[in-house]
Amino acid sequence: MTALYFDHAATTPCDPRARKALLDALEQENANPHSTTHASGRAAAQMVEQARADVAALIGADTREIIFTSGATESNNLAIKGAARHLASMGSVRRRVITLATEHKCVLQSVSDLGAEGFEPVILPVQPDGRLAPEVLANALATPTALVSICTANNETGVLQDMPLLGGLVQEAGALLHSDMAQAAGKVEVDVRTMKLALGSISAHKLYGPKGVGALYVRRNPRVRLQPLFSGGGQERGFRSGTLPGFLLAGFGAACRVARAELAQDRAHLAHVQAVLLDRLAAVLPGCCVNATEAPRLPGIISLRLPAGVQATDVVGHLSGVEVSLGSACSSAVLEPSYVLRAMGLSMDEAGRSLRLSPGRFTSAADAERAAEGLAQAVQRARAADQPQPPR
Repeated sequence: MTALYFDHAATTPCDPRARKALLDALEQENANPHSTTHASGRAAAQMVEQARADVAALIGADTREIIFTSGATESNNLAIKGAARHLASMGSVRRRVITLATEHKCVLQSVSDLGAEGFEPVILPVQPDGRLAPEVLANALATPTALVSICTANNETGVLQDMPLLGGLVQEAGALLHSDMAQAAGKVEVDVRTMKLALGSISAHKLYGPKGVGALYVRRNPRVRLQPLFSGGGQERGFRSGTLPGFLLAGFGAACRVARAELAQDRAHLAHVQAVLLDRLAAVLPGCCVNATEAPRLPGIISLRLPAGVQATDVVGHLSGVEVSLGSACSSAVLEPSYVLRAMGLSMDEAGRSLRLSPGRFTSAADAERAAEGLAQAVQRARAADQPQPPR
């Protein structure tokens, strides 16, 4: 029997419609989209521009505000380092760069890296529900700030930040606001204008598109400028050099079209699957609970805290037929309790009892029930294995 995949927060399977667009483009495209002196190059360029329009439409941006990258990690690095470095090169006295303790590792590291260049990294705490208190941000912004980076939806807990409110504070302080939108884009309504974003990152493989491609929203009015991360031919408005993979972008664009058309349907489906999963878990695994349950969250990410007396690592080791994760896939090499949950105030034991379940577009209610039962059985096996064995 095929394993039940409950790790969509790490990556989503490519939607068949996105896969078809990708394969069709792979067969048809035989030119460099930057070689527009001939018909084949212009056809490849047209394919890229259609994808750019599809990505822009998903997030309420202008087509000219979309820069293609290899994914959200590159987009986050380019946004944070590129914006801060450009401001410094123009003589700005603003040196503070602010982010949250629960951000993705690539954001935290990017902000930290700027410390070696004369910037002041500031890592703000979150409340127990995982959200940033507006007054904490306002206090931090009292010092002239270059840039603030706040994730729209956390990749471990699904917690949604109040971006329009926080964005207003950043805007009033004269700083740039960047958001990692990788988990939110295509799952909930995202509008870069309402959120007051200067910069925003997206990854195709988080919304049923192909791996290896993503985008960065760069506001045009008032214009945001970036210092590129690497040198090259100056493609993508000079911000990101390199030949664009037209076939991957075709898949990305198709995934964005599907996500935009089926946003409400997908959200309702995930909410139903989550409700079924949690109802069944309550029946077969008493004592488990959801972390950050009091905060607004994505319906497709569940940070589940297991009953006392079992560790998530042990349970995952006994789990068969259900694929889950202990937290962020980008931190999976470090087998220690989630830094995100610890930043929310959970104890080492509570964080160590937590794992992440993330159903997706193609997960059924029956799958959710089977996953709950499989998890309960794994807990039983972990408990039995922990019992002292009688002497022979």
